[in-house]
Amino acid sequence: MAFQENVREIFKQELNAMRSGGIFKEERIICAPQGSDIEVEFPMGAARKKVINMCANNYLGLSSHPDVVEAARKGLDRRGYGMSSVRFICGTQDIHKELEKKLTEFLGTEDTILFPSCMDANAGVFEAVLTDQDVMIADRLVHASIVDGMRLCKAQQDTYKHSDMGHLEEKLQLHQSARLRLIITDGAFSMDGDLAKLDKIVELAEKYNAMVFLDDSHASGFIGKTGRGTQEHCGVMGKIDIITTTLGKALGGASGGCVSGRREIVEMCRQKARPYLFSNTIPPVVVCGAIRVLELVSATTERRDKLERNTAFWRKGLTEAGLIIKEGETPIVPVMLFNAKLSQDVAKDLYEEGIYAVGFFFPVVPKGQARIRTQLSAAHEKHHLEKALAAFTKVGKKYGILHKTKQEVIDMYGM
Repeated sequence: MAFQENVREIFKQELNAMRSGGIFKEERIICAPQGSDIEVEFPMGAARKKVINMCANNYLGLSSHPDVVEAARKGLDRRGYGMSSVRFICGTQDIHKELEKKLTEFLGTEDTILFPSCMDANAGVFEAVLTDQDVMIADRLVHASIVDGMRLCKAQQDTYKHSDMGHLEEKLQLHQSARLRLIITDGAFSMDGDLAKLDKIVELAEKYNAMVFLDDSHASGFIGKTGRGTQEHCGVMGKIDIITTTLGKALGGASGGCVSGRREIVEMCRQKARPYLFSNTIPPVVVCGAIRVLELVSATTERRDKLERNTAFWRKGLTEAGLIIKEGETPIVPVMLFNAKLSQDVAKDLYEEGIYAVGFFFPVVPKGQARIRTQLSAAHEKHHLEKALAAFTKVGKKYGILHKTKQEVIDMYGM
């Protein structure tokens, strides 16, 4: 049946409402390799503009590193372009097993299984491991992919207030009759940039005989003294039962994810996780690039150390400029604007100043919590950050939001 005009009109009206409400998301077209300096076409059809990228997940600056590109090129020559299969049929090469072994060693776990993405890992792990006799207790700010994965699982669902260990303990006491209790948290929370109290979570897990699930996508490679993630930072290496993470951020920035942890849990995923069983495996070119990435980050902490310095410089600069930021120590630094349209307007003006940053608003973040999420990279040099600070200061002055309280900004622009 043809797409009826009344149906088309329904969607048109909804899209128009998004535009008029200032929450319509527009894609910016990057016409260069990922890096600190990029060429962007925005809006579509406009002349390309050279800008500084302040919102990529390229934390270690490895997305276009020549060693990684060369490793990927060699992988393409040696193992081909794609696998045309899922893992358990004919989609497993020797390099896939090599990457799983390297990830296991890097994360300090017992075993690892690759997925097409960390979103797929989160979609598959809960259903594969838990039953309706079990309970999942999640931090209320966990990533959307975790929420989606929990919805696919028959286990009982519950939550605890963000990073509130007293509330988590109450929930663990409440669910003592369950067969298994699984505490679920991000390591670094992707929208706010704060870190989970993983040491306290592990203490409670041991006290109440619970397991711990950690999505460390925004921490693997650069959080902790040697970049092993939130578990290293919090001193609980080897005590996390399930870790999911991605190869799509600090660890090369391409694609792919994994479940790493207890041997039996990983094997359950091999046997039952639907995204593993029914989706093509990671292509050889990505696998070979990721292997080289792990070699680079295991050899030296130079990049994560530089990222740490860049983060401290950026946080201090934004605060002194009079902008409201979320407190923390990670390279995820949200500049809080509270109003969706304001976040879009500020982002557009920053672009005119040569700074690429994107406004985040509902449903990506809760209503009234609109922001521009800036993200630091080891590829940023001091001149990049100084220019970006000058732009944020200029644009912030234009909108009258410097040295203002949250309530003052809300009074000016609303929520």
